Formats: sequence, structure tokens, C-alpha cells
Amino acid sequence: MQISVEAERSAFTAVAVPAARSRASKAARDLWEGLLKYWLWGAMALQDIRLRYRGSLLGPFWLTFNTIILIAMMGLLYPHLFHTSAHDYLPYLTIGMVVWQFIQTMINESGQTFWIAQNVILQTPLPFSVFVYRTVARNFLILAHNVVIVPIVFVLMQVPVGVSALWVIPGFALLALNGVWIGLFFGMLCARFRDISPILANMVQVLFFVTPVFWDPAALGKWQAFVALNPLFDAVEVIRAPLLGRSPEALVWIVLLAVTAIGSIGTFTAFARFRARIAYWV
Repeated sequence: MQISVEAERSAFTAVAVPAARSRASKAARDLWEGLLKYWLWGAMALQDIRLRYRGSLLGPFWLTFNTIILIAMMGLLYPHLFHTSAHDYLPYLTIGMVVWQFIQTMINESGQTFWIAQNVILQTPLPFSVFVYRTVARNFLILAHNVVIVPIVFVLMQVPVGVSALWVIPGFALLALNGVWIGLFFGMLCARFRDISPILANMVQVLFFVTPVFWDPAALGKWQAFVALNPLFDAVEVIRAPLLGRSPEALVWIVLLAVTAIGSIGTFTAFARFRARIAYWV
């Protein structure tokens, strides 16, 4: 039985041709599929730590040991310089240094997110976000080693911990979200322009001295109110203030949430546009 031309045309038009996905949908799919592969980027983060400290006696606890020495030296000297008591200053310093080292390492290593995984990217069709989550997870694992210093100092200084300490949960959640967009943004930027990575490390080192990590914002006097406009201080304060029994100022949360939203939206836009070029840049 012959099929008429009209029937053939109708049968052809009845076949739905899938529309090409937009750049934004591809980027969103990459982020979601990468997140679902938590078993992979979690294992990669553990492997990174094992390889970095292979043959070491203390492993990642060398960083903890170095942090303890740094806090002890600063804790002996800076209370006299700032005319404050060691009982109040040492817990303040300890939390500030532990959180700052986490932030500093996260930013510094974000520039290496993609180009240190060059071989994997070129050989295996994985979501690019896997390598971002890997960086964030690795730094949280290192933070878990360093954070053991905090309860030790609290016990020695007899610092009480109240219900307000639960605010560190949303605080760490915000740090994780910021770690993702920072790793993605600077990962792409440094993959394209390799010179930015050392510049980024130098800038973070300078920002350490202008951010109230080891000094009290009250030292600024009438300019103290402007400290909350520094997102790096806000990132430290949302963890430090609850542990010390204080509530962070509303402006601290507002600025940090605004930076998280703006950074996430801006980075997602850039990722959607340049995602297909990452493999060529590395």
C-alpha cells in the first residue's frame, strides 16, 4: 500500500525535534550533576590530602601544629601591644586565625581549580563543577583538622559556649556557597590568564592585615562601623561572634548575603558563557 505525500509530510512533522539547550541550562545541569557526584569529588579531596602529605608523620596535622605555634606566639605578644587581657584576646585570635586560614587557602587554591586537573578534564567527560566541589571539600577537610584548636583554647581560657553557637551552621553554609562561586570564577579566570594566580595570593596576603582577624575593630574608633563593609571580615565574624556568645551585627549578615548572591549570579552568568572554553584554556 502506497503512502501519500501528505501522509509522509504529516508523519515527518509529527516527530518532535528536541530543542538545543541554552547555555544557562547547560551550566545549571553541570552544577547539579557535579553536586550529585559527591562520592567522586569527596574521594578526590581525600586523595589530594593523602598525596600532599604522603610520607609525613603528622599529615595534615602539620598545618594544625603550625597554627598552634602561630597563635601561641601572637597570643603572648599582641595582648600587650593592644592593651587587652589574654583571656579575652586568645579565643578571639584563635577563631579568627582558623577561619581566616580556611578563607585564604580557599581563595588561593581557587585559581588552580581547573588547570591542575588538566589531564582529567581532557580525558574524561566530567562536569567541570566536580573540580570546584573538590576544592571546597578539600579545604573543609583541612579546616576540620584546624578547628580542634578552638575547643582546646576554650577549655584553657574557660570560655562558655551557649546556644548562640548554633549560628555557625548557617555561617559555614554561606562560606561553602561562597567557596563554590569563588572556585568557579577564579578557576576560569586563572585558567585563561595564568598570571592572575600569584597576584591573587599577594592580594589576599595584604587583605589579611587590613581585615580585623587579629585586631579588634574598636581600634578604628569612629570608623568602626565601616568594618562590616569588608566581606572578608563578615565571613570571619559570622563564625567567631556566635562562638564567643555574641550575635553578629545585622549589617554583617546583609553584606555577606549580598556578596554571596551577587557573586553567585555573576559567576553563573560567566560560567554559562565560557563553560565550553575551559577545556581549551587548560
